[in-house]
Amino acid sequence: MSVSRAALCLRPSLCTPTLRANHLRFSHSRPAFDTDDCALPRNPTWSVDELLSSYPKPTINSKTLDHLHRLSALTPPEEGTEARQQLTQQLEDLVKLVEAVKMVDTRSLASAEGTSIPDGRIWAEGAGIEIQGTPRQQEEGEVLDQAQLLSYAARTENGLYLVGADRKSKK
Repeated sequence: MSVSRAALCLRPSLCTPTLRANHLRFSHSRPAFDTDDCALPRNPTWSVDELLSSYPKPTINSKTLDHLHRLSALTPPEEGTEARQQLTQQLEDLVKLVEAVKMVDTRSLASAEGTSIPDGRIWAEGAGIEIQGTPRQQEEGEVLDQAQLLSYAARTENGLYLVGADRKSKK
């Protein structure tokens, strides 16, 4: 195979060059899974469930579920219902995922500058998001100030909105 034909190899990561009789030859190794012409797998090669199967599954009891609902000002599903079982299962799966992520050792990902995992929200030097400042004019109309907006709220205290999370539980 000539060098020009070698450049046409659609799977360069699978091609290993060997020198024989003054010309370049390539041998191909077959992947363990089916790939397309760009060497991308046609089907998933792993799953989150498969990765998490080795981690212990936490349990969330009924008291904890009710407490979480009280904290979020939500009404919990009735005891013994299918909805409650599904919600408990989903929360247990989420806790398992969070605990697995917390166990990952990221110290090897630190760069030479000492920063940890790179942030995807990269900004140019000297640029950024305006966090505080004057509100900008909206296209539809004028921007109301804080006092005007608070005047529309049903309940306020010390210049803040009050929400109904302080309701008493039905015990």
